[in-house]
Amino acid sequence: MTAELLDVEITSLGAQGDGVGAADGVPVFVPLTMPGDVARVALKDKRRNSIYTDLVEIVSASADRVDPVCVHFGACGGCQLQYMNKDTYRAWVKGRATMALNQHGFEGVPVLEPLISPPASRRRIALKAMKVAGGVVLGFNERQSHKIINANMCPVTRQELSALFDPLRSLLSATLAPKMAAGVHMTLTASGVDMMIDAPMALDLAARERLVEFANTHDIAALHWKDSGFLDPVAIRREPVMDFAGNRVPLPPAAFIQATAEGEKALVGAVFEACKGYGRVADLFSGIGTFTFPLARDHQVMAAEGAKGALDAMKVGLSVATGLSQVITRHRDLFRQPISARELEKIEVVVFDPPRAGAAAQVAEIAKSPVPRVVAVSCNPNTFSRDARTLADGGYVLESVLPVDQFLWSPHLELVGVFTKR
Repeated sequence: MTAELLDVEITSLGAQGDGVGAADGVPVFVPLTMPGDVARVALKDKRRNSIYTDLVEIVSASADRVDPVCVHFGACGGCQLQYMNKDTYRAWVKGRATMALNQHGFEGVPVLEPLISPPASRRRIALKAMKVAGGVVLGFNERQSHKIINANMCPVTRQELSALFDPLRSLLSATLAPKMAAGVHMTLTASGVDMMIDAPMALDLAARERLVEFANTHDIAALHWKDSGFLDPVAIRREPVMDFAGNRVPLPPAAFIQATAEGEKALVGAVFEACKGYGRVADLFSGIGTFTFPLARDHQVMAAEGAKGALDAMKVGLSVATGLSQVITRHRDLFRQPISARELEKIEVVVFDPPRAGAAAQVAEIAKSPVPRVVAVSCNPNTFSRDARTLADGGYVLESVLPVDQFLWSPHLELVGVFTKR
């Protein structure tokens, strides 16, 4: 059955970056379009309040449309917004933050100009791989699909990582069993590339030697092989470390760090500025210490983290750090056992940076506390706004929000919100 076709004039952008038009007063969402486009679309899904479509062709292009820079654009599921010029994209990033805030009653809160990471800046990526008849397909998933795009370049990734795509393809082709899938995590650290390959097979001697040769040839700092949860340190040529305010902190294999150095600098700068003039700081969901180390130059810090590996790495960094104020670490699952309002009584600033699900239980305790300032860092504008509403209901005023975009040309966005107790 042939899908119904419709011509739609795009007048705005939705929260996920899809173009939005209208048909008989009902919003029509069209991927890969922007305001000013007239698009021919195939109807895919009709609901009571919206219509979802697939793009067939651009009948008339917006004057603000530019040519995508990636040869995989349209197939690869990442970087879907590269057809927008810089001004349109920047305005959308700011509008994305404003839209999420407005939906939770924060109209009028100042949204600062976004800080957007440039192309070729992603230092942490996760690739998919599959052994097929002709070798190995290695790259990223298609949009809304598990099919892998065989990538030979990536315009948002650091060159040190994208240069490894073809050598990795050869390595995995010689190592994986037929039809076997694998994941490859790569992080560019201060001491080189940290790599973890996740595949359901134990290494024999030949495979192990092949991996060691690969690490030596391409100057990989550390290469781990993960099989059914077992982590095998195949080649540790240098310890992967991150540099936080001049302090070298070990990075556990495939551990979380901010996606770009530029994004990390923006987030740390915003947090540091918001804490000026205050004393004791609680850094909650601290990870390996992205905010803890810079803050500890001027503040006493209590750092709480649920992942023991991350906290242990921070402790190693603290053990050799110099020029820092007192840092107290706590191993604490902040989802199940949040720091209570009573425990926060002597804290002057709470900084929290939770996963995408937000920090509902922890924020409920912060809202009940007397802490005069709260700095919320979030990678999800929707859960940020939900948590902000809890703080506002507890007597906090949201003073400003800074959007930080580390995932260029995508809907993913981080926010830094600064709150003060009334």
